[in-house]
Amino acid sequence: MTRLGYQIPNFDYPGAAAGDTFDMVVAQAKAAEASGFDRVFVMDHFYQLPGIGEPDANMFECYTLLAALAQHTEKVRLSALVTGNTYRNPAILAKTITALDHVSHGRATLGIGSGWFELEHDSFGIPFNTFTERFEKLEEALNIILPMLRGERPSLDGKHYKVTDAINEPQPLSRIPVMIGGSGEKKTLRMVAQYADESNLTGTAEEIPRKLDALAAHCERLGRDRSEIKVTKLVMMAIGESHDQCVADIQTFAEFKDWPEGVMDMMLPMITHGGPDEIGEQISDLMASGIDGVTVNLVANGHNPEMVELAGKTLDEAIG
Repeated sequence: MTRLGYQIPNFDYPGAAAGDTFDMVVAQAKAAEASGFDRVFVMDHFYQLPGIGEPDANMFECYTLLAALAQHTEKVRLSALVTGNTYRNPAILAKTITALDHVSHGRATLGIGSGWFELEHDSFGIPFNTFTERFEKLEEALNIILPMLRGERPSLDGKHYKVTDAINEPQPLSRIPVMIGGSGEKKTLRMVAQYADESNLTGTAEEIPRKLDALAAHCERLGRDRSEIKVTKLVMMAIGESHDQCVADIQTFAEFKDWPEGVMDMMLPMITHGGPDEIGEQISDLMASGIDGVTVNLVANGHNPEMVELAGKTLDEAIG
């Protein structure tokens, strides 16, 4: 289960030529593996997200990239954070995640969520549906994907999906952990309690105790042992050898991304940032809220493998 995850959300790097990008992603994954991270994640998006870049910024297709990273790493588990369920037929997604498990020699994790980025759906001609329909689709998908990953041949005549004796051969090499991303207390955390091994929360640190209470209530109602589910938090982070170096890296990133004046001042409080001592203290405080681990991204300077290694060592000590 995830204790310390590293997410790669950005593929535009200062000074990088177009052909350098993949090699720089590989360098991050290798640095993460070497410095104590137990999972490497990439986003499942087709356009870059607001706050990180413009829609036409570089964005690799998720599962192609994960399969490639499997050839350059040895022990770190690989996952989307998280798969947009709306983007793929669920039976084909079961086949995809199984293939990832084989090419990584048993290191796949299925991270999945309901999907939310409307612009991608509209641009690619993918039905966005309503909020309720997206969650209906996610639950139907889980009732196809999970049996296929467990050696069954499910049939489902649902509102959104239909499969008949869906075969998944070869079977995964490992029991693939399932992570559901999101923080909705009524729908998302109920599905975590019913279907998942892991929960990755978004939102603020102050909300975590309430989210954990909601998850525990769902588990009790469903007869699930809450301790079976590991809960992590996604953190946007920037680290440097010193506080000043860290802020300078964020400033360089802001200039590279051509952030309008004032945006950095708005974004800085939203980013966990500083030197190793500051980061260690902030992550220790976050862990005290009751979560089991953290996943971080280093949007501003993750393209520097030395910063990935510094983050891994710092966080490993902070989590204990």
